[in-house]
Order: sequence, then C-alpha cells, then structure tokens
Amino acid sequence: MKNAKGVPADRFSAMTRLDQNRAKAQLALKAKKHWSEVKNVIIWGNHSNTQYPDWHHATISGQAAAKAVNDDAWLQGPFLKTVQERGKAIIEARGKSSALSAAQAACDHARSLYSVTTADDSVALCVYSDGSYGTPEGIISGFPCTTDGKGNWKIVQGLAMNDFSKQKAAITWKELCDEREMVKDLLG
Repeated sequence: MKNAKGVPADRFSAMTRLDQNRAKAQLALKAKKHWSEVKNVIIWGNHSNTQYPDWHHATISGQAAAKAVNDDAWLQGPFLKTVQERGKAIIEARGKSSALSAAQAACDHARSLYSVTTADDSVALCVYSDGSYGTPEGIISGFPCTTDGKGNWKIVQGLAMNDFSKQKAAITWKELCDEREMVKDLLG
C-alpha cells in the first residue's frame, strides 16, 4: 500500500474472512445451529494466533451468541484457541493446508465487497486503521465493516468493547505495531 502512490488507503483490504468463517462455524456447532444463522462475528487484528475473534456482538438465530452458547469458559478458552490456531491444526492433521477453505474465504471476501452488508450482519475486513476503537492509526487490522456493493467499506462505529475484548484486541494490535516497526527497521 505504501508503494502504491496515488491509490487511496480505502482501496485496500486484507482477508480476515477465513477467520470469520471459522469463528461462525465454531459458534454454530456449539449452539447446534447452521453457520448461516451466526451474524456479526468480529475479527480484531489479523490472520495470526493473536487475532481476537470477538463474539460479544454476534448473534445466533437472533439471540446473543453468549446466551445461545451458554458457556463462557468455552468462549474465552477453546473457542478463541480453535479459531486462532485452526490453520495449524489442519496442517498437523492433513500434512497440508486447507486450500479450499482459503479459496472459499477469498470468494466470500470479494462477495462481501460487491454486495451490500449492513451493521445487522457486518463483515470482518482487515482495513487501514483510522484509530477507531483505540486501534493504532495506520496499521491494517480487522474491524467490523459494512459495504455498499461497489467495493467500498466503512468501519462500523459505536460498538461497546468490554475489558476482556479491549485486553485481547490490545495484544493483536501490539503485534501489528511491532511488525510495522520491524519492517521499518529492515527497510532502514
């Protein structure tokens, strides 16, 4: 992005849709529902094991995800770990990555940009941070976003973040800042 002079920052987005799909699937399985009934899962950070799949604004069949799942220990432990490390688990089990899941997520990412998504069912996109939610400005991070069907996205504003969410998001944002500094050091 920094080398694409003249291309606005809002033309760039990175894929956290694979992680959103995995989080939706885990929540659906736990609640014994279909994944399509899971809405508004947020992925803070990026595709790494520090990402934070946030269920606090998610719903399952119109019910708060936490209530539908009814297992805080699972949400704060195995759910997070499973989503964060799913790729690693697949490689260990199969000896290779899940190319089909990534391909599906790429299609879902593009479909989200060229379909209308609303705050009622936001999409997780990694986009250029404007400082929303306390995210360091200028990093590329996952946010809940809406799209207009023409390739444009907007960060959903005004969602409350509890202390647990702030703590988990801060870990992934720190990693992104550290990576940015490392790249700056490498490039001199």
